[in-house]
Amino acid sequence: MSGLHVKGVTVTIKEDRILDNVSFSLEPGVITALVGHNGAGKSTLMKTILGWQEKKSGIITLSGIDQDQHFISFKQNLSYIPEEPFLLSELTSMQHFQLYGQSYQIDEQKFNQLVEYYIGELEIKDKLHEFPESLSKGMRQKVQTICALLPDVDLLLIDEPFMGLDIYASEFLEKIIKEKAKQGTAILLTSHQLERVKELANQYLMLKQGRMIDQGVIGDFNVLKRRFD
Repeated sequence: MSGLHVKGVTVTIKEDRILDNVSFSLEPGVITALVGHNGAGKSTLMKTILGWQEKKSGIITLSGIDQDQHFISFKQNLSYIPEEPFLLSELTSMQHFQLYGQSYQIDEQKFNQLVEYYIGELEIKDKLHEFPESLSKGMRQKVQTICALLPDVDLLLIDEPFMGLDIYASEFLEKIIKEKAKQGTAILLTSHQLERVKELANQYLMLKQGRMIDQGVIGDFNVLKRRFD
């Protein structure tokens, strides 16, 4: 079964129900916007799909792989661009790329070509041997973004994709997101930039207080915007 399938996922933290019986599917090649107010459960849903947040109940499968039964295989089929970059202080930018290349078993020649392409487009060629502490937030975000874009995966999760990026980097990322989708990657992104989401996404999912209250095509954006406001 292709794509991502989330069925009846509930997450509780202490006594609070953060996600309540959430179900949806993401098809290959479709860009889906995950929208909702602060505290709606968007980040928790992302973390649950990643396996960082334990779920109380429910099933998550990606390309037919069950998250609980085959977690390593499941995780190798997705990548993630977080809102705040989390880089290892002891690794240079290039070493981060190499870590991802090895983790996802990317062919060396392809890896080198991809790194050369991305560092050129995102203008960080002169930052390859620098450590995170010496980089600006924008540069750290570019390093984190490249890491997530290197592997060919079935699912790309993106949390506020344009935060910290300059206009040129944002435009390039938008182009790459569309290219990844054309290649069959399912993409789930969160953003408060609703007008930009309208131009980028095909579908939307709306969370409110941990419940999935609406979903549909992005063409229904005006309805979406009124409900979101």
